Amino acid sequence: MTDDLSPQHRALLDTVPLPEGADIRSERIPYAESGAALDGVLLWDATAAERRPAVLVLHDWTGENEYTRTRAAMLARLGYVAFAADLYGAGIRPQGDDAAALAGEFYGDLPKLRARVQAGYDVLAADERVDPDRIAVIGYCFGGSASIEFARTGAELAGAASFHGGLVTHEPADVAAIAAPLLLLTGAADPVVPDEAVVAFENELRTAPGLDWQIVSYSGAPHAFTLPMAPSYREKADKRSWAALEGFLTEVFA
Repeated sequence: MTDDLSPQHRALLDTVPLPEGADIRSERIPYAESGAALDGVLLWDATAAERRPAVLVLHDWTGENEYTRTRAAMLARLGYVAFAADLYGAGIRPQGDDAAALAGEFYGDLPKLRARVQAGYDVLAADERVDPDRIAVIGYCFGGSASIEFARTGAELAGAASFHGGLVTHEPADVAAIAAPLLLLTGAADPVVPDEAVVAFENELRTAPGLDWQIVSYSGAPHAFTLPMAPSYREKADKRSWAALEGFLTEVFA
């Protein structure tokens, strides 16, 4: 499912070299949550004989799309099993104001959002190619917020990472259940996540003294700085944040 990528996404995929002898395959997987039909894409290297660590990839507010499949393919090239999950529903891929409105519905119903992430996690954990004790979740924009919300459930994750996700604080603080290390990658010029939002989120994380977390801000990077099709794309911040993710996954899967 990566043969027909746009030139921008093909170039992004090729920043991770295809290992010699690798056989990256993909499969679209229908699944469901509370009666809602969902539709995600699994990618893996078919030459790997043993169970592999896995990464759940959560989309932005436009839904599961070519971008999240590209990121999942990049992870498959790194040797992970990756699942580009569907949080909205099969065929639901909104744009513009419709995307903002639908994301807003999920932000207003966090138990529903967490349940949709759980459904994708369950698909990944049940796959015979996956080591169920080594699963991480990452997300972009809306998906970044979703990855953090899922970590708040106390899910047995190896780690959770957010790329330019909204940093939603809870009142009262709701981080005590988080067991997974967190990696939060944000733009230092992001009006959606201004400095005061970062500080407020840091202060909430500090209420759990034993929690392992890091927040990295990239200078000059606006919201959605990793999306190559967007005017907000910043190549340097994108490359640095991906390198940070690679190091994070190596660490948490060790």
